[in-house]
Amino acid sequence: MTIRVLVNGAQGRMGQIAIQAISQQADFSLVGQTGRQDNLAHAIKQYHAQVVVDFTQPDAALQNTRTILDCGANPVIGTTGLLPEQIHTLQQHSKALRRGGIIAPNFSIAAVLMIKYAREIAHYYPHVEIIEMHHDGKLDSPSGTALYTAEQLATNLSAECLSTSKARETIPGARGASHHHVPIHAVRLPGLVAHQQIIFGGQGETLTLRHDAIDRQCFMGGIVLACRKVQGLTELVYGLECIMNKL
Repeated sequence: MTIRVLVNGAQGRMGQIAIQAISQQADFSLVGQTGRQDNLAHAIKQYHAQVVVDFTQPDAALQNTRTILDCGANPVIGTTGLLPEQIHTLQQHSKALRRGGIIAPNFSIAAVLMIKYAREIAHYYPHVEIIEMHHDGKLDSPSGTALYTAEQLATNLSAECLSTSKARETIPGARGASHHHVPIHAVRLPGLVAHQQIIFGGQGETLTLRHDAIDRQCFMGGIVLACRKVQGLTELVYGLECIMNKL
């Protein structure tokens, strides 16, 4: 049985990648492509979409996710910028409907593995900072991937390690942002795609995990996986690793 998929944000760079990924799968049927000018609820019902992939704008992601759930489809949300309280609200709404979906800060399986193993390393090397680098057209800073990484690292860091640094900033912001007390430094430059370093510091040594997305094709595997698995969910999960163990 084919899965009927609609892509919202179809004209964007990630939307185009999603369309390409879906079109190449024999068990998918790309039934619709929508954008800001379209009525998303009407399109879902018109095309009888079962799964809706959303790569739009941070200010639209909250309502788009709610609309997808309310219209009876399963959301695959790649739009970043949702706040933790917004994600929680959507998860409660999904639970009430018993309709599952996924919000994924990153669809690269390699990037997800980087975060997974960084979380384990944090047990042994609790002093850590994140440097994330993206193209200059990215709207949110820090990236959703960096925020998610900090959240995952914080679960394995002791209270002493999460204390505020004593370093004094002679220029405000020199030490970067702080999310769950993990410093994050964001770089936005033309020529970049999506890159992240997680740097651990120890006595006389450092350990760095780095992921480089040099082509957006690296996200295709995760998008396809999410579209295949999402209909089997009864809750809205956060992070691609929630379904990777079902490969």
